[in-house]
Amino acid sequence: MYHAESFAAMGWETYIVGYKGAKLIPSLLQVPHVRELYLPQPPAFIANLPRLLFLLWAPYKILFQALTVLSTLLGELPYAPEFILVQNPPSIPTLALVQLCARLTGSKLVIDWHNLGYSILALRLGASNPVVGLAKMFEKTFGRKAYAHLFVTHAMKGVLVRDWKLLGIKAVLHDRPPSHFHACEPTEIHDLFSRLDLRPAGEDFLPPSSPPLSTPFTRLRDLPPSSLSPAFAATLPDRREDRPALVVSSTSWTADEDFAVLLNAMAFYEKRARAVNSPPKENPQKGDKHDRLPKMLVIVTGKGPLREKFTQDIDECQKLWQWVRCVPMWLEAADYPLLLGSADLGVSLHLSSSKLDLPMKIVDMFGCGLPVCALGFDCLSELVGEGNGRVFKDAGGLAAECETVLKGFPHAPELEKLKQGLVLQKSPTAGEKWNTWAEEWDRVVKPIVTHRPGVE
Repeated sequence: MYHAESFAAMGWETYIVGYKGAKLIPSLLQVPHVRELYLPQPPAFIANLPRLLFLLWAPYKILFQALTVLSTLLGELPYAPEFILVQNPPSIPTLALVQLCARLTGSKLVIDWHNLGYSILALRLGASNPVVGLAKMFEKTFGRKAYAHLFVTHAMKGVLVRDWKLLGIKAVLHDRPPSHFHACEPTEIHDLFSRLDLRPAGEDFLPPSSPPLSTPFTRLRDLPPSSLSPAFAATLPDRREDRPALVVSSTSWTADEDFAVLLNAMAFYEKRARAVNSPPKENPQKGDKHDRLPKMLVIVTGKGPLREKFTQDIDECQKLWQWVRCVPMWLEAADYPLLLGSADLGVSLHLSSSKLDLPMKIVDMFGCGLPVCALGFDCLSELVGEGNGRVFKDAGGLAAECETVLKGFPHAPELEKLKQGLVLQKSPTAGEKWNTWAEEWDRVVKPIVTHRPGVE
């Protein structure tokens, strides 16, 4: 969708082809020159079949997808496009189909390598399964040649150029958030949590609130009458000192994220919070408030096949918790950046199946000034470092990082250091280190599609 918006911003007629599901991002809906073409959905039951039945039905699904994609690209477009841009994965049968369409129409093919499709299939079938080997051969064969290849990391570019001998222009386009992702002001936070349903967290866990006068995170504060014009109400929202720490993790609820890590980390944090926050029996007054751990509300956004099981597991666990609550939630596109901009800490459980891609969710979080605790893998250092987040290896590590970062909340020194690091990272002196999506796209992709490559 970001690519489509960037093409349309150049004044190009842009057709975005995909399955109908979540709404398009609001900024894309406001750009002229964008048209939507929706593909018919393959039968939903195939994705939920056991492994053996999935393999038996997979050829039918591939045939169905091939016919619908070809009929859309060759039959519904009013004229042959100059460029066809495809994001990989999915690879099968998409890469072969766009190669065929590009040859038949004379279009230039651009492959946006976000991950490797065969490595995702290996999560379900196992790396040694012969079907995974065939999928890798398919991806390598039909992904090898294109007018241009875009990669989300330098690591991915290096491996694919070396091992797959890619032909065409090759450029690294790091994901960046659009400009409307930002740290929220108290007014935006107050409006958001006046609308979101946090009842699953339990009334006994959240501080008492009465919307629209207060939310669990904000309350209206009285201002002296002389400080405002009589035309305005003498109240503005402010962040509450007694609010819980808000932790957000966004996910597509698939097998490349281990939710047991998050579940166990919350259990570890609960145990530590009980120990740290309980005053010593011999001296109840002892204890520094700066060493205390806050209540932690974890909101996990997104929808996908594993959400229901996680919800059942977490509901069972948190019946006995006092310091932690977790609320799975689905948000509209307009509210997602507001939640990130309102949160205190982000968590990424993404463990790259290829070890070569980077989580877009972290990019979104950084765009909102939100520090991140991320599950580590080989090329994560291209995105996450000591100045903007922490890296962990397991559930115990995630719990320890949350404890370190949130200690003393809402005045947590380590959390403030990370937030300041993000501010410096986004400063003008940082250059291309942290620009916006539009700036990064204009720097890398625009010269390629305006026939001034110069990128290798």
